[in-house]
Amino acid sequence: MEFRKAGRALACMAALLSPMAMAAGKCERLVATGSPDAPPYSWQDPKDPKHLIGANVDLLRQVAAELGVSVEVLHAGKRDQALEEVRSGRMDLLIDTPMQIDQLSTLDYIHPPMQLNEYLVWTRHDANVVFDGPADLAQYRGSLSERARLTPAFEAFAKAQLKLTPAQNLTQAFQQLVLGQVDYVLAGRYAGMGMVQGLGLGNELIARGLPVDRPGLYLAVSHNSACNDAWLRGQLAKKLTELPISGASQAVLQRNVERWKAQMQAPLDAPKQ
Repeated sequence: MEFRKAGRALACMAALLSPMAMAAGKCERLVATGSPDAPPYSWQDPKDPKHLIGANVDLLRQVAAELGVSVEVLHAGKRDQALEEVRSGRMDLLIDTPMQIDQLSTLDYIHPPMQLNEYLVWTRHDANVVFDGPADLAQYRGSLSERARLTPAFEAFAKAQLKLTPAQNLTQAFQQLVLGQVDYVLAGRYAGMGMVQGLGLGNELIARGLPVDRPGLYLAVSHNSACNDAWLRGQLAKKLTELPISGASQAVLQRNVERWKAQMQAPLDAPKQ
């Protein structure tokens, strides 16, 4: 009799400790945030400024739905403010953060990254710039936004080998290029595309060659999040590994590129008060 009671107790414990039971009991809702100005990956929704939209938002929603967890992606302010909201545990996830060694004590980065942000070399159409690889840039003057997020390896290379003039933002960097103050600008593929289109410089500026850097944009879980457990991290990693294989990542990215272009071409009316 005692053996049967003990057996039933062990069976109940095993059921309670199963991965699905642990997941259902631990966390049913995630709150995430990210950069409010990094299209097509994430940006503030012009129709609903309290929330973010973008490729990384859509991918997180897809993954969360498959895990049976609800998710809300809120606008928490500028990039540094978003980071602090997650570090503190007031929000659970960052959706587009680069790998930063100094944040490993507060964040768990989920591998693989959600997207890769390709940095290209942008020049004037008529520029006599010979470029077959990053080392060729050493003979020219370049500009880089202070807000750029590069891989540690390329950042070290740039500091040691390249003549880069820091710009307060990407707008200033491209203005330096147009005025002939620099020979090239290092900028993300889509950020550069948006800047060129927004400034009406499509006939003057061009992106050249292959990417010189491809920093990952990671999903990161706060150490202070009540939802941060081994099951969630493992399931997120599994789903993020499956997305590129299925083609979902690229499809979602392209859909948001078109969404972003449409917004730039036809700005939405201001919401009625």
